[in-house]
Amino acid sequence: MSLDPATVNRCPLWAWVAPLAAAALLGAKFAHLVPADSLAVLIPATILLFASVFAAVHHAEIVALRVGEPMGSIVLAIAVTVIEVALIVSMMLAAKAGGGALARDTVFAATMLVLNGVVGLCLVAGGARHGEQSFREHGATAALSVLGTLAVLALVLPNFTRAIPGPYYAPSQLVFVGFVSLCLYGVFLFVQTIRHRDYFTTGAEDEGHAAVVPSGRTTALSLALLTVSLTAVVLLAKALSPSLESAVAAAGLPQAFVGVVIAALVLLPEGMAAVRAARSNHLQTSLNLALGSAMASIALTIPAVAVVSLFLAQPLTLGLAPEEMTLLILTLFISTVTLATGRTTILQGAVHLVILGVFLFLSAVP
Repeated sequence: MSLDPATVNRCPLWAWVAPLAAAALLGAKFAHLVPADSLAVLIPATILLFASVFAAVHHAEIVALRVGEPMGSIVLAIAVTVIEVALIVSMMLAAKAGGGALARDTVFAATMLVLNGVVGLCLVAGGARHGEQSFREHGATAALSVLGTLAVLALVLPNFTRAIPGPYYAPSQLVFVGFVSLCLYGVFLFVQTIRHRDYFTTGAEDEGHAAVVPSGRTTALSLALLTVSLTAVVLLAKALSPSLESAVAAAGLPQAFVGVVIAALVLLPEGMAAVRAARSNHLQTSLNLALGSAMASIALTIPAVAVVSLFLAQPLTLGLAPEEMTLLILTLFISTVTLATGRTTILQGAVHLVILGVFLFLSAVP
């Protein structure tokens, strides 16, 4: 969230053209004015999907600047999670087989991309420009403790429960884990925004917010366009989900790689915002964005997808394979070491990027 104070109240052309064009295309599709499966429609729809994701995050960023930190990072995290849930549910409904594992693959990919990709790039970009950077370790370690608990409950524990053979939860277990995940996330939000708000802010972020605050008119416009953008993403994802699965299969990649594609698409604009903040020496904002999005990805996505799976009576595969559990545990351990001191250099970023490279390679070649 590092927009130029001189342009924060100017809505870029692409930020309102993209969602409106996507809405027009969807209107033409639902009115049967264009063939839904035509290549001439699928290509523009794909471009507009990417553009609508970026537009949604841009407008969420405007709203976030208006409300300030740490509420701003929460707004961004929830907006991104809505997009992620929409993509997952759309593809679950369209999948011929294996749709039950898509939520696990996407949430795991999002966690790895955030903790290793986004955090790694932030530390390298910020470290290269500013040397050593600092942040509030109390907030970062608190967020990581919640994130680690959520990740283990959602992605590791299903392999070891005995009500039914893993990697599944029994329906009652799934409901319970979804409920406690929402409760834990709610407690974290209370701590982040009310009880210990100072753990997640620094003087630099407060000064930046004071210097860059959108007007009420700009915020209202962005809120309306955010709604249009999110709706367009949901409906475009439903239309494009069969084509994405076919493209991944045609490339000879495992079906689980679809989760990596979804997570990368969803996290790309927010990841760019986090890296920009790190380069501006606002590492606290970067970590709020990164850890908040990974946390919301699990705490909000898993319960939402669980409801869909129970409604459709479709088993929800959650437990990770052994090599994936190893990478997750390694990532949580290294993240704990990185965030323990409140100061980072380019070395920590390089370690995270190496783990990211291993994850991406094994995703393509299990």
